[in-house]
Formats: sequence, C-alpha cells, structure tokens
Amino acid sequence: MEYYLYIKSLHLIFVITWFAGLFYIPRLFVYQIEAFSKDEPEKSILGKQLKLMAKRLWFIITWPSAVLAVLFALVLLHLQPGLLSLPWMQVKLGFVVLLIAYHVKCHLIFKELQIDVVKWTSNHMRLWNEGSTIILFSVIFLVIVRDAVNWVYGVIGIILFSVILMLGFKMYKRIREKNPEA
Repeated sequence: MEYYLYIKSLHLIFVITWFAGLFYIPRLFVYQIEAFSKDEPEKSILGKQLKLMAKRLWFIITWPSAVLAVLFALVLLHLQPGLLSLPWMQVKLGFVVLLIAYHVKCHLIFKELQIDVVKWTSNHMRLWNEGSTIILFSVIFLVIVRDAVNWVYGVIGIILFSVILMLGFKMYKRIREKNPEA
C-alpha cells in the first residue's frame, strides 16, 4: 500500500496523455480529410506530413498512454478490490469501456487515412472529436462527486452538455461556411 499513491499518480498522468492524444488525433484527421480536396502539389505535401504527424502521435503517445493508463488502473483495482463494489466505480468502468471503444474506432479511422481511404467529412470528424470530451467530463464529475451525484441530474447534465457542444459545432460550421479561413 505504500506505493498506492505513486501508482495512482502514474495512472492519472497516463490518462491525461491518453486524452491529449484522443483530443488531437481527430483534429489531424480533419486536416488530412481537408488535404484531399487540395490541388497538387499541396495535396501530396500536406498528406505526407499529416500522415507522419498522426503516426507519431498515435504510436508514440496515444497507444502507449492508453496501455499504461489501463495497466496502472488494473494494479490500483488489484490493490483496492473493494472499489469494484462501489456504484460510481462501476459506472466509471462503463465509461472506460466507451473510451476504449472510441479509441479503437479512432484507430480504424487512422488506418484508413494512412492508405488514403476517406469515409468521413471534415465536419463529421469535428463532431466525432467531441466524443472524448463528453467521456472526460462524465468521468471527472463521476470520480469527484461520486455518490453525492443524483443520477437523474447527472444524465440530464451530460445531455445538456452534449446539446451545447452540438450548438457550438453548428455555429462554428456556419462561421466556416461564411469565412473558410476561420
């Protein structure tokens, strides 16, 4: 137990770097998708550079951070198995499963873009980018507030937060349509 706080610190550090990667990779996807509509040689130059940036981010930061965050979480749960019986921890682990699914889907998108397969629009990818934000907000509030949170208010809060994100996205889309340089 003397190492518990060190392991918890390492877990939090790698959660933070994992989220950093998950926040940035969809932005790189947006730029990659938009590069496909450019004329040559700009298309090739941007495409090559953005693929390299995405590859480095994904395999040097995001994947190792995900693996280490989960590894340290498993160690923490092994040291404190009673946490698994707490309702807030069970809900948190549900969000972790969602986060892993989000990560895997990002990996599939990454692989497609690396071979120049574009199935998403840049606007859809901007919207996709908000998934990790919603998961992060949910987990942080859940961990900090724990049992004091009323589940009904929590669900309503996440829905309202999602609606606000969608409205912000639509406003930004309108601004971009009026001014493509924004």
